[in-house]
Amino acid sequence: MFDFAVFGSLFLTLFVIMDPPGITPIFLALTSGRAAKTQRSMAWQAVVVAFCVIAVFGVLGRQILDYLHITVPALMISGGLLLLLIALDLLTGKSEEPKQTKDVNAALVPLGMPLLAGPGAIVSVILAVQHAHTPAAQVSVWAAIGAMHVVLWLVLRYSLLIIRVIKDGGVVLVTRLAGMMLSAIAVQQIINGVTQVVRGG
Repeated sequence: MFDFAVFGSLFLTLFVIMDPPGITPIFLALTSGRAAKTQRSMAWQAVVVAFCVIAVFGVLGRQILDYLHITVPALMISGGLLLLLIALDLLTGKSEEPKQTKDVNAALVPLGMPLLAGPGAIVSVILAVQHAHTPAAQVSVWAAIGAMHVVLWLVLRYSLLIIRVIKDGGVVLVTRLAGMMLSAIAVQQIINGVTQVVRGG
């Protein structure tokens, strides 16, 4: 028993929200200067963290938000502010200083969350699980979540080949581009959250 319509719908939704191609330059910027083994490990860790966060919210999401009295717009605004701080570091070059990043595992924050497992992905999964009323639909939802994270790992894992081609100068360029993209994503997320607050009010 498998519902391909549910699978396809959630997979495409998560693909658009998590945006594997768009996350690649940000991943490259945050992992540049590290050993290849460390970069591969960070790719794996980021995807595992994202999957764990998504899975927890898929099972207990609504209860967690209700218990903490957190609204979806609040989640979106806080996530956007966190991303904006990281984007400013990338744009100003602070992320290139080893002293600033050597003790920070970027695979956890911001890669795992909120870049991959962000408010949009979390809310989409919560709604998909709530609307999956049959065993076939439930299996399809979790299969879509699993397949999306496999795609994410493949994209991040093999994006490391790009670093070998573009060298140090290219990494600096990618870092600035990633900062600009990430700042736009952050501002848009904040705007979406504020818009929902205004509409709700």
